[in-house]
Formats: sequence, structure tokens, C-alpha cells
Amino acid sequence: MLTREEDVLSAAEAWRYAGREVAIATVVETWGSAPRPVGSHLVIDAEGHFLGSVSGGCVEGAVVEEAADVIATGAPRMLEFGVADETAWRAGLSCGGRIRVYVEKLN
Repeated sequence: MLTREEDVLSAAEAWRYAGREVAIATVVETWGSAPRPVGSHLVIDAEGHFLGSVSGGCVEGAVVEEAADVIATGAPRMLEFGVADETAWRAGLSCGGRIRVYVEKLN
């Protein structure tokens, strides 16, 4: 996994240049104990390959699923995961915090 945000963004650019359909997920807000800081990125292609991290692994699967819809429709989405959210528990975000993640298709 790439750890530096600029490496993740460079990978997104390279994937688009290679003709892959790509979405990027960005942590835009956190509350409490959040596994990744604001500005963290996860880059996803139409085949479900991904690089980076928005949650230290605990909600990436759910974000990748949502990104597939974003790529297909072109419509961005704001996702929110937290300890009180049943979806977050299924996804594994039990750290006690909340995160808001914006997912958009790169053109």
C-alpha cells in the first residue's frame, strides 16, 4: 500500500492516463478517534483495484463498493461512517470516531 498522499494521487493520474476509469475518495471531515486524517485518499478503478487508505482498513471495502457506483454513474457521493452507524459496524469502524468521505469520479 502506498503511504504518501502524493504517491496515491500520482497513481490516480497514471491510471487515468492509461485509460482506466478512476474514482478518488477523500477524507473531508473527522470527529473523535479517526484512523486517518483529513486529506487522506483512496484511489479506486472500475475493476475494484485500489491504493491508499481512508480508514486504516476498517471501511475501505464499503468505500470501494460505493466508488463502483460513482464510476458507473458519474455522480459523486458523500459517505459517513461512525461508531453509531450500523453500516460502520459492519464495515469495522469501531474506533469510536466518525469520518466523512467524499467520493468522486476523475475525468
